[in-house]
Amino acid sequence: MIYHITERGAWNEAKLHGSYSAPTLATEGFIHCSRRSQVASVADDFYRGQSGLLLLCIDEDRLTAELRWEAPAHPQPKSASATSGEAKFPHLYGPLNLDAVLEVLDFVEADEGFKLP
Repeated sequence: MIYHITERGAWNEAKLHGSYSAPTLATEGFIHCSRRSQVASVADDFYRGQSGLLLLCIDEDRLTAELRWEAPAHPQPKSASATSGEAKFPHLYGPLNLDAVLEVLDFVEADEGFKLP
């Protein structure tokens, strides 16, 4: 299982179109994803203070686009230290097919940072 953080509006748009494409697919060529152990630190580094977030739980075996395990594209203090033994992140090189998303969870920041639901 891999995970992707997105905004509720973007997910609603994806459901209308039948696939999900994060803005980074156009700007960087892939959709950023994380392992379970990486999600909270990535959220703390990149999503602090944002509301309306969702966590997509993705079955990597169901993906139709290519998935590559690569070094972090934008290393940050928390996500870099939290992943010292797992420095590679899953990057999806194409749109996310919706049938690969097994669960969609509200992802809310607590006082001490993000925690997995």
